Amino acid sequence: MYRLASVDSSGRLRDRSIIGAMGWEPGARLDIRQGGGVIAVRCNPQGVFTVTGQGHLLLPSAVRHWCGLSAGDRVLLTADPAANLLVVYPPMALDEMIAQAERAVLGGDPT
Repeated sequence: MYRLASVDSSGRLRDRSIIGAMGWEPGARLDIRQGGGVIAVRCNPQGVFTVTGQGHLLLPSAVRHWCGLSAGDRVLLTADPAANLLVVYPPMALDEMIAQAERAVLGGDPT
């Protein structure tokens, strides 16, 4: 499942449907990690973070800072419920993936 969502000023992702598709209820504990410019989220009973009472994913400020996310930015969300994995792709990560694809298809640097 794929969705686009905007980040509000508190770091909340506006799309709740993907959280529902993951089967995560409000209060579910989450493990949120950043690496390589993307954010990986898994439901984990020992997780430090939780799904909000309204069923939103709230990205911690440190994670938003590491990924260069600001209020109003749109992110790509990919959900794999069978793997218990939600991945958030910030604009910078998408820019890099597109540039790599263009180099692979066109050769050299994209124009």
